[in-house]
Amino acid sequence: MSVHVLSPGMATTIQAGPRRGWRHLGVVAAGAVDTYSHAIANLLVGNPVDAPALEITLTGPTLRFEQAVRIALCGAGIEARANGTTMPGWRPAMLPEGAELALGHCRTGARAYLAVSGGFQGAEVMGSTSTDLGTGFGGFAGRCLARGDRLGLAQPAQDRASGVRVARWWIDHTPDLDFGHSPHAVRILPGAGAVEPSPGLLGATWTVSAASNRQGLRLLGPPLEGGRGEFLPSEPVTPGTIQRPPDGQPIVLLADAQTHGGYARAGHVILADRPRMGQLRPGDWLRFVACTRQQAHQALRDQRRRLHRIALAIQARDHAHA
Repeated sequence: MSVHVLSPGMATTIQAGPRRGWRHLGVVAAGAVDTYSHAIANLLVGNPVDAPALEITLTGPTLRFEQAVRIALCGAGIEARANGTTMPGWRPAMLPEGAELALGHCRTGARAYLAVSGGFQGAEVMGSTSTDLGTGFGGFAGRCLARGDRLGLAQPAQDRASGVRVARWWIDHTPDLDFGHSPHAVRILPGAGAVEPSPGLLGATWTVSAASNRQGLRLLGPPLEGGRGEFLPSEPVTPGTIQRPPDGQPIVLLADAQTHGGYARAGHVILADRPRMGQLRPGDWLRFVACTRQQAHQALRDQRRRLHRIALAIQARDHAHA
């Protein structure tokens, strides 16, 4: 059975876990930009945290499900209706066979994640089904969804739902994702070989440019010093690297980050705050906050503990209703 794409949305792709172990060959990691929302959406439908789900950017698709299925929407606050029923986020729901799920605009945040029980089928390349848009492989034909596509589901229907059923409980996504605060605080470490982030990076308020995408967020603000006329040999970069191009306007690399770059590395976003970066949209404001390695490690441990507690709570509810 399959899911029929009636309209594709702005940029909807299949994303799973990152493609690890291939960066030395120039292969980008890909995967969900907001790994936290992607993981919780999967947990809510009983999947592993890195199962293939749909990443929806700013405007969502309209889908028809040809079998009954359990779904969850997490991440950005997106307009969603299934057969006329409002679909709130951060909770599981059952859709009957033939249901149409219409996803509109993201009211808050930039990316929503739609998970289905068992996951979406996608082409696995180099150990991951994530879509690599730059190279054109993985996911669904290595591209964004288009009208008329049919997506396979990895698991047959387990529940013949007679109508749309939405859980009355939900997951609290704060403090890891808080869409209400602006400017957003993002913790960073110094760039490679530096003892502190580049002068000017801290203290300024930066605006997310409309020229941003899955490869990186382009920021607008007071130009950083030292960028013009600076020629550097290409060095490895990763998601989270903050580059300082010649115009002094920083670029924060995201999931589709290239493997090498010749711009100076002004700093690095800590791993625990990268999901937050994935939810920033054009026009949003952010400020960088200096962070020590010890604080970065503690923030990641705290986030992983919260995710583990969420997984246990979801399992307990599933067992109670089995």
